[in-house]
Amino acid sequence: MSDGPRLTPARLESFSDGVFSIAATLLVLDLHVPDVTNDLAAALASQWSNYITYVVSFATIGIIWVNHHSLFSHVRHVDRRLLFLNLVLLMVVSAIPFPTALLSRYVGTGDQSHIAAAVYGGVMVVMSVAFTLLWRHVTRDRKLLGTHLDPARAGHDSLLFSAGLLAYLLGVGVSFVSAELALALYGLVALYYVFPWLPGTSTSPQSA
Repeated sequence: MSDGPRLTPARLESFSDGVFSIAATLLVLDLHVPDVTNDLAAALASQWSNYITYVVSFATIGIIWVNHHSLFSHVRHVDRRLLFLNLVLLMVVSAIPFPTALLSRYVGTGDQSHIAAAVYGGVMVVMSVAFTLLWRHVTRDRKLLGTHLDPARAGHDSLLFSAGLLAYLLGVGVSFVSAELALALYGLVALYYVFPWLPGTSTSPQSA
């Protein structure tokens, strides 16, 4: 099958940026203003899970966006497979508000919280796999890249992606023991990849 007219990297990035921004914005819909006549502080405090899941998910989407931008700074051409791999990643990113709302609603509710935390972690696992497939396709097809991405560095960063994937898989397992502990682990993954001293933050993507 012919690739047809080639889409420019700039246009693909613009479409992707729109999806990232909408997904990040939708997260705020799960933050509600308490309807109380007294003890507003207690009402706000009771929504602690909403605040934590919002921060974790927003940070995660932000990290994916930074990774995506860093990756496409090296891309010079777009092929059909890259288009579809990018769409798969965006599909998962756009779904993140759902497990975020699910986890914020059910964390701390007993058995239901385990399922909610596992669903959240499962979406993060799929997201990590999707980004890794996208990254590997781009770095393995030299026709898509410019000449300034070091192949050795690309291989090194590919290994770094495994850390995030393994952490999310661990989080899914931990979910069935403690949803709160799993949420903390998901937060630590996001926090770890925020720091600028990580390998690859200056010229290549961070781990997703």
